Amino acid sequence: MFDNPDDTAHLFYLLLLGMFIAVYLFSHYRGRMGQAMQHAAIWGLIFVGAILAVGFSGDLQRMLTNAPQQIDGETVALTREGDGHFHALMEVNGHDVRFIVDTGATNLVLSQRDAKAAGIDVGALAFTIPTYTANGRIMSAPVRLDEVRLAEFTDRDVRATVNGGDLDVSLLGMSYLERFSGWRVEGDRMYLTR
Repeated sequence: MFDNPDDTAHLFYLLLLGMFIAVYLFSHYRGRMGQAMQHAAIWGLIFVGAILAVGFSGDLQRMLTNAPQQIDGETVALTREGDGHFHALMEVNGHDVRFIVDTGATNLVLSQRDAKAAGIDVGALAFTIPTYTANGRIMSAPVRLDEVRLAEFTDRDVRATVNGGDLDVSLLGMSYLERFSGWRVEGDRMYLTR
């Protein structure tokens, strides 16, 4: 059947094991096939879930733990995600906000959704600052953030803007990055040092 005798022996072993399991299940669930099917479905879902968890473990870990990693008292590390960008989960006024590092952005920029989550009354803001993006000109509103926390680094009274357009993610721009004495990229890690 197979060119390799080991493959034939392996198939024979699996067939014997399958037959043993089938005989055991039929004898154990005699007269209770509905319950047998229910248990088989549960185990099938557990098996598929385990396969998915193992197969996507790297992506799941990045999605769930995109929090910055404190290396030492002076350095924090960010990990590049699947989209090729560095992301950071930070606290703004005590609320979690997910940022994308954008060295082309002048300011720390909050989306309107993230600004609301951080306790800012977006409806009361004056969108008076012209901002030029890849999608054209939009207006932004200046704000001061009481507290911004990246890992163990906490900054108070941080200058930022709230985007007046359809920005769906907040940007960690140069006005915040310049608070660090330096930053560097090594492979899929960005190191920020104070």
